[in-house]
Amino acid sequence: MTSAAGQLPVAGRAEVRRATVRLVRADRRAFGAVLLLNALAATAGLAGPWLVGRIVDEVRAGAGVRTVDRLAFVILVCALVQLLLARSARYVGYRFGERTLARVREEFVDRALALPASVVERAGTGDLTARGTADVTAVGATLRDVGPELLIGSVQALFVLGAVFALDPLLGAFAVLGLTPIWFALRWYLRRARDGYLAEGSATSQVAEIVASTAAGARTVEAFRLQERRITASRHALDALRRARLHTLFLRTVFFPAVEVSYMIPVAGVLLVGGVLHAQGAVGLGAVVSAALYLRQLTEPLDQILTRIEQLQSSGASFARVEGLAGAPRSVPAGGSPAPADDRIDVSGVRYAYERGGEVLRGVDLTVRPGERLALVGPSGAGKTTLSRLLAGVDAPGTGAVTVGGVPIAGLEPERLRRQVVLVTQEHHVFLGTVRDNLLIAEPGATQEELWTALAAVGADTWVRELPGGLDARLGPGGQPTDGSQAQQLALARVVLADPHTLILDEATALLDPATARHAERALAAVLSGRTVIAVAHRLHTAHDADRVAVMEDGRLTELGTHDELVRADGAYAALWRTWHGDDTAT
Repeated sequence: MTSAAGQLPVAGRAEVRRATVRLVRADRRAFGAVLLLNALAATAGLAGPWLVGRIVDEVRAGAGVRTVDRLAFVILVCALVQLLLARSARYVGYRFGERTLARVREEFVDRALALPASVVERAGTGDLTARGTADVTAVGATLRDVGPELLIGSVQALFVLGAVFALDPLLGAFAVLGLTPIWFALRWYLRRARDGYLAEGSATSQVAEIVASTAAGARTVEAFRLQERRITASRHALDALRRARLHTLFLRTVFFPAVEVSYMIPVAGVLLVGGVLHAQGAVGLGAVVSAALYLRQLTEPLDQILTRIEQLQSSGASFARVEGLAGAPRSVPAGGSPAPADDRIDVSGVRYAYERGGEVLRGVDLTVRPGERLALVGPSGAGKTTLSRLLAGVDAPGTGAVTVGGVPIAGLEPERLRRQVVLVTQEHHVFLGTVRDNLLIAEPGATQEELWTALAAVGADTWVRELPGGLDARLGPGGQPTDGSQAQQLALARVVLADPHTLILDEATALLDPATARHAERALAAVLSGRTVIAVAHRLHTAHDADRVAVMEDGRLTELGTHDELVRADGAYAALWRTWHGDDTAT
């Protein structure tokens, strides 16, 4: 398992082999049936060349038309049997491939959901997206098409070579000797192909990451006039992808012509050697003809094998990237995490620095009591959002500890963490599906009444009732469009349904107008009565309504108390309040 700094890992050859064996064992009966049917089909296919050789010998011995017709009829029957067996083998093989692909997809989704958010952010969503789409699709094509075809070709090639050896060991030896150029070409290709396709996959992920991040931050790019910089970065990424693809194309253009030329060497060699041996009386003419036909018949399975091997290198690199998620850092150790003793959150001596920046938090100490409403305020860059991410378990502190009930929050199992602490930011997602589907993500067992209650709590029930179909109205492309405020309301409704004991709001109502935002926050506080609410407050009415206010400045917690206490203290918070309240009054 290998990975560059900040990137998701890629499985090594050994891990890919073990994963392949595990997938085969999961559906071993179907795999065994594929092997058996292919073996029977290959056996039936061997009859044709051998019977042609028999016809040659019988005609030379003076046999009549009846003998030839009888043998020709047997050839026809064997060809029909081979067709039926091969068709059945492909049918069983495709079903095996689809079931196995379903397992790969499910494992990928489970592993992706188990990734800590910080790992995904460092790696970039483009890489994860490319692995979950292009790479999984390539693996699916292998399981559905390449795998069965490679298996069929391999069985046929082995049986054909065995038949040549059965006719005459010397002819078989010359046939194998004639295949050695293919072996050398294959070795040359395999030594280079995996690394080439891994580099191509990495370059594809980089392009996807740049496109996704540019599209997501389009407004920021326009506001700061970063168009040329983003275009330059895209060009560099596309140029790297072009070079990677040209390299794999070069490998194919060397490999396939060498193989195509090598196909005729065994046939020509057997005909020459067989002619000499026949002239000396060492072998019959029928055996030479049968051997030549067998080796001519070998061209198709060999061509199929080598073509599929080329595709296998590409899909093998994709499988290594898909399977690489198994080696990515997990949210919690395999043994799980202990249950918190209570809902109290303690922040003790926390320091935190991002990989490409200076220290953001500098020794923060804070205790959040169960059921209280705490507002985090301070100037931009003070560390509020970073602290909220640590409180939500998205990141772990560099030094110090952030615990809930005595257990590190970042070490909680994902399912337990989502039931205890939920972070809501202004970045919300509307999933493809109905309004009901979007809400049931948070609580699959919620009743229709509970869904409407959650929507009403955040002021979304009015516009949802106006949609054609109400809760069953489809959202997204092909359905009802939603704006930013509606997406935020759906996200907040999911929070109501999830019912965590601690809710962290980081600009969660930023896209709502001030009146609606205050209504939503107060409604949430009422619905989540008895729950802890921590709000990063950019509108200070949130701080005014809170039980306590924590003031962040330059990565430190400088003031902590109620709104009235801090105003009377005439410190940083009081200055912020006077400035904001004065502007608010003026407007």
